[in-house]
Amino acid sequence: MTHATTSPLARLLKHDATPGLLLVATTLLAIAIANSPASAHYDLLVGTPVEIRIGELELAKPLLLWVNDGLMAVFFLLVGLELKREFLEGELSDWRKVVLPGLGALGGMAVPALVYLLFNHDSAVAREGWAIPAATDIAFALGVLMLLGKRVPLGLKVFLTSLAIFDDVGAIIIIALFYTSTISLTALLVAGGAMLVLLGLNRGRITHLGLYLAVGTLMWVATLKSGVHATLAGVLLALFIPMRTRAGGSVSPLKHLEHELHPLVTYLILPVFAFCNAGLDLRGVGLDQVFHPVPVGIALGLFLGKQIGVFAFCWIGIRLGLARLPAGVGWAALYGTAALCGIGFTMSLFIGSLAFENSGVNRMFDERLGILVGSLASGVLGYAVLRRALTRTPTTAMASPPSGETLRHPVATPSPQRTANRAASRP
Repeated sequence: MTHATTSPLARLLKHDATPGLLLVATTLLAIAIANSPASAHYDLLVGTPVEIRIGELELAKPLLLWVNDGLMAVFFLLVGLELKREFLEGELSDWRKVVLPGLGALGGMAVPALVYLLFNHDSAVAREGWAIPAATDIAFALGVLMLLGKRVPLGLKVFLTSLAIFDDVGAIIIIALFYTSTISLTALLVAGGAMLVLLGLNRGRITHLGLYLAVGTLMWVATLKSGVHATLAGVLLALFIPMRTRAGGSVSPLKHLEHELHPLVTYLILPVFAFCNAGLDLRGVGLDQVFHPVPVGIALGLFLGKQIGVFAFCWIGIRLGLARLPAGVGWAALYGTAALCGIGFTMSLFIGSLAFENSGVNRMFDERLGILVGSLASGVLGYAVLRRALTRTPTTAMASPPSGETLRHPVATPSPQRTANRAASRP
């Protein structure tokens, strides 16, 4: 006989909204401390120098950069593992299921960037922040969605999760192409050599995760020294983790590592990142700072650009017969979900930390203010729209399938529920 009784803490940790609520709590704590007499201690904490030296090899950074370059590499490793799994055997393995979220992600990146540039096109320094409002924080967005409980159709969760996966791919490409510093050829060659070793391990069907993680750590150090952003090493490492064992056993190395990393990322890495990056000192802030083009462009990019881009691109795709609405989802619910995509907290803060680091101009206040305002407004609007739209199950909102194709229930596969639940811990 099994006992279903669990402690209140265990039930809380398993709740889909917990990751988002935890990020909210750590964010509010950081803001409260930054606006209290203890603000000097907060600044000292995030600025604490941390150094590792092995012979001539030296890694010396303030604590904030160890969090952003080191801990976030683990987060990107988890993102890479999820991407690989989804493309191999999950929702993204069937192209017919990825068209709608793919279009939404494309619009959700392009339109916010254009909105931001509309306000900042005349400043070379400010233009560097164009990608800040292009990212969606899936942990917050799914956390808000889960507050609506059982009324949320599974198809809507899968749509938001799949869109966030494409959004992550876009963010990875943007970081790789636009936010790298001066390249060190020697360090880059070392990173390339580490990748060849990882490829050899993968082709040799070696499944010992310790070997992959050891070589991956070396690749992270080399990438950090190369000028390419070090978090990309996490994504690259994930691509080489084998999905299956040599004998086709039941334990997948990739899925095992993904399972082990989820609680670490959800309950430690992301809250620590939020606490170290969200401390916004609002004391003595004037209207000229609030209405500076950078925070205005970020806030409106997230709040207006995201919902317009996601909804418009999805609407066009459905009207052209390229995609259809998920089962049980009407246009109002799709719009509410598009508004939720304007919650850009974690990834927006991360890209913001890269955008202005080489400009010599401190825009930290501007970017944080815009991200917080835009994300809060998007979350409130999305929740309000969805709460009203999901009070009843839509009966006629299903879009017609493409001509010549029989309408099938889009969630009649074994993986969507697991996909939505796993992604609730990810931004």
